[in-house]
Amino acid sequence: MRKFRENILKLLVYLSALFTIASLVVIVGFIFIKGIGNMNFNFLFNNYSASGDGGIFPMIITTLYTVLVSIVVATPIGILAAIYLQEYAKKGKAVTAIRFATESLSGIPSIVYGLFGGIFFVVTLKMGYSIVAGSLTVAIIILPVIIRTTEEALKTVPQSYRESSLALGATKFQTLYKVVLPSAVPGILSGVILSVGRIIGESAAILLTAGTVAKMPGGIFDSARTLTVHSYLLTKESGDIATAASIGIVLIVIVLVLNMLARFVAKKLNKANY
Repeated sequence: MRKFRENILKLLVYLSALFTIASLVVIVGFIFIKGIGNMNFNFLFNNYSASGDGGIFPMIITTLYTVLVSIVVATPIGILAAIYLQEYAKKGKAVTAIRFATESLSGIPSIVYGLFGGIFFVVTLKMGYSIVAGSLTVAIIILPVIIRTTEEALKTVPQSYRESSLALGATKFQTLYKVVLPSAVPGILSGVILSVGRIIGESAAILLTAGTVAKMPGGIFDSARTLTVHSYLLTKESGDIATAASIGIVLIVIVLVLNMLARFVAKKLNKANY
């Protein structure tokens, strides 16, 4: 009977893995089949044209701007918050409040973030519809991911590393900076990778804060539209599924390239540390 239960459990595990892989293959395959016909140099590197023969280069640049600003803002805040929670904070009301706030942030729908960003960044701080307003809004969205993954990465560092460093006369800050953080870098980068995917896939919050201007932005204080917003508007206004699928291919490629770059950096840092 025990052997039978183990076999059933293994079967369920294998079926779950197979279903996950099959779902990925079907989704990506559908996107590529529908959108690969529009992929060409003009589509990728020309400016947008309402006539339908333009490209998506301004939206690619806007998306990269948004990723860069959001990561630059959210990463140090998230890492420092995780360090406080894991390395310095003692159990009490303050820690409970911070963890509750983190959990609450991760459960709020993105449209609510968009409404907040529109009211606070766009109107109250007078940033207007701009890339920086959208990026700051998305930075708040990804904070829980960075905090959680950084905490988990810090937990994986053996306690003996800390004890050995302190025994050699290093201060707590030196131990954290020279020993703990370098060892936790791969896990921290995993959180950043997940955050990049969330930023690129965000549309509601960006739509309400960065605007929908389909032209090359002159800087982060200009209004512009990202690839996901552009895909949404194309589908909504003209029902152009093929072009939207082509944009999906570009999004997949961008995420893969950024993920590979982050993993390459993590490997280099690991080699430097050991």
